[in-house]
Amino acid sequence: MKEIYPWQNNDWTRLQELRKRTPNGLLFKGSKGIGKLDLAMGFAQSLLCEHPDAKQMACDACPACHWFGQGSHPDFRLIQPEALSADSEDSDDAKSVSGKKPSKQISVDQIRGLADFCGMSAHQGGRRVVVIHPAEAMNTNAANALLKNLEEPPQGLLFILVSHKPQQLLPTILSRCLSFALPAPDAASATRWLAEQGVKNPAVALAASGFAPLQAVQLDQQLGSEERDKLLRAVSQPAALDVFTLAEVLQKTEQVLVVQWLQQWCYDLCAMKLAGRLRYHPGEEAAIKKLVKSVAPLNLARLQKHLQTAKREAQHTLNPKLFFESLLFVYRQLMLE
Repeated sequence: MKEIYPWQNNDWTRLQELRKRTPNGLLFKGSKGIGKLDLAMGFAQSLLCEHPDAKQMACDACPACHWFGQGSHPDFRLIQPEALSADSEDSDDAKSVSGKKPSKQISVDQIRGLADFCGMSAHQGGRRVVVIHPAEAMNTNAANALLKNLEEPPQGLLFILVSHKPQQLLPTILSRCLSFALPAPDAASATRWLAEQGVKNPAVALAASGFAPLQAVQLDQQLGSEERDKLLRAVSQPAALDVFTLAEVLQKTEQVLVVQWLQQWCYDLCAMKLAGRLRYHPGEEAAIKKLVKSVAPLNLARLQKHLQTAKREAQHTLNPKLFFESLLFVYRQLMLE
């Protein structure tokens, strides 16, 4: 079994109490990028392991662990959108034949495909586990199909729902699952772990990720990117912002990523204006404090709303350069009014 993250030790201890009387449905909820899926997978493997250790962690040596590691355990299923599966990401042939991008939803067919699994007895006479991630990716039909299994659960079958946005789940599903909240890690533990992973500026990366260490690992290279640095330098001086030049610099960068950078910047502008503190850019306190002095709070609210819309539009942009030009014009206008 993959070792749990340092900040999950207390969560693992809490999970062991559930072994005495495992519910039919568990809802792992918390912010994205803190290791909820890894913890769910580790717990599932430990439940199926033939020889768990003193801490109830999987041994990684028995046949059950071998099957689990290869994704072929007969008593386990992982349900997630095609876009998240390794097969979808690596299979260019599948994309070209269908002509469609892998779905970001969990379909009703995927949930209905569990019918045979739910109807069978456990291969080893013990528990069976289904992990659904992220649970909010289920469309309405899929959620209703799952509800039938949660209402009349087969003996020994545990559903673990992993969710970044539990508020999007059906109330009837929430009522049939035991809520298991996973808090974000404390900054000290997460920073130490990031340093061990080779992240160059762990404290900065952690802040930029919204204190989600797994996302911070991915952000590490982005934080030092020329595009991000140029964007932040430009937006910190809106009066001197050259929209056309910056849009040309950014046009080969993923649009959604640029909007996220701007959303984090805007969040800190609002946080400094209203509360005098920052979340994502701790090293830019002086510049942001100076910048927001003359900006109306209403304009910052308008900017936040515009960026929310822009993030949706960024998924379907045909001309990145024009998209960035429009976005930057709005930013400059609202900051200078």
